[in-house]
Amino acid sequence: MLLFLDVDGTLLPFGAMGAAGSSGPVEAYPLYEPAFPLPAEAVDHPLLARVDPALGARLASLGCELAWATTWMDDANTCLAPWLGLPPLPLVDWPDADDEGPTRLHWKTRPLVSWAAGRDFIWVDDEVTGADRAWVAGHHPGRALVHRVEAQRGLVDEDFTVLEEWIRG
Repeated sequence: MLLFLDVDGTLLPFGAMGAAGSSGPVEAYPLYEPAFPLPAEAVDHPLLARVDPALGARLASLGCELAWATTWMDDANTCLAPWLGLPPLPLVDWPDADDEGPTRLHWKTRPLVSWAAGRDFIWVDDEVTGADRAWVAGHHPGRALVHRVEAQRGLVDEDFTVLEEWIRG
């Protein structure tokens, strides 16, 4: 089973952390220290400290084949994989343009279904909608979980519970 990983908003939380509609102060994101040796290219990356390095072990424990589904491209393996203690992962190669014209689908939906080639998969992303879930259900012959992560929190315990239950189910 494949697990497609987005980065921005999924592994790397972003956006205001204050309560929705709140006029109160905005909370700061927790910052983490590297838990694993980093290559020189990753040492000064300005965003890595917002990614919990423990996510790597949690993702690996799911027993899925992990693949990057992100615009970070090579930087995902150069910077983020070492930060998470993961080996280099396959990168989904995005098409140059969407020949389908404007739709309500996320631009990643069709390429990920194509890349899965009928295999069961999970896709975690902060931008997916019901339109993506419906399209995947109608166009993918295998099992698929299209799971939305809250961008302000990133991947958290509740998300892992959903993933683990779906994998077992």
